[in-house]
Amino acid sequence: MDAPFGAPAGLLRRLRRGEVRVDDLVDAVDELREGLPTGLRLVVVDQPPRTPVLIVEEAGRGTRVPLDQLAAEMTRAHVPATRDGVAAALRSWLSRRPVPDAEAATAGLAVLDWTDATRTTVGWRVVLVRDGVAVPWRPSRNAPPAAVHQARSAALGRSYGVTGDLRVQGPVALWSHPGVPGLDTALLVRPEELLAEMGDAGLPVRDVHVVVTPQRPVACADPGVARRLAAEATGSSVTMPWQHVADLGWF
Repeated sequence: MDAPFGAPAGLLRRLRRGEVRVDDLVDAVDELREGLPTGLRLVVVDQPPRTPVLIVEEAGRGTRVPLDQLAAEMTRAHVPATRDGVAAALRSWLSRRPVPDAEAATAGLAVLDWTDATRTTVGWRVVLVRDGVAVPWRPSRNAPPAAVHQARSAALGRSYGVTGDLRVQGPVALWSHPGVPGLDTALLVRPEELLAEMGDAGLPVRDVHVVVTPQRPVACADPGVARRLAAEATGSSVTMPWQHVADLGWF
């Protein structure tokens, strides 16, 4: 059935301006190109009869995405099909571009994230905060092991300076970052200081367990309460004794 809603598909597309079009994205690229950070390059490659492709290049790393695919994703996300709406969505999409090795080395932070697709284990990784978003760093193929180690060590050091909010609710302590979702677990790089603060706030700390859900606040409680919190959670989480946090590795 070519027109299930009673109008030719072409006419329906013209009338439905909730749909982001390829031309909208081309205009947005032109608008954003002037204010890009140094070293970031956007190129639209027109390749008839196929759809144009957006190429994002920075510090030797590149991303290619067909513009019709990106337009469809924005439409599904209900991005306003206006000049400002599409430009804002494209800017947000660009903020999640791959992190260059040099930026990870100079500004990265350490957080806990899932190490596997089944979400059963967590480990440390480096992220870069762009426009309020914690973007994960994946070392390039050419990154020397020594440089990767240095970037990770430096990220741990910077995370010592990350401050958070402690909220105690009954037998549970919640640690969260006030500004950037995803930085909550960065607080765990200094477990002894957190443990002392929880004790000062009145939480028994003799046998604290931590419930880790990457990109969400960190919950701390005694073993029984921690297990119950994990069982009642709607998403995946990992529960471990407090002292095991120091043994988590990198991935």
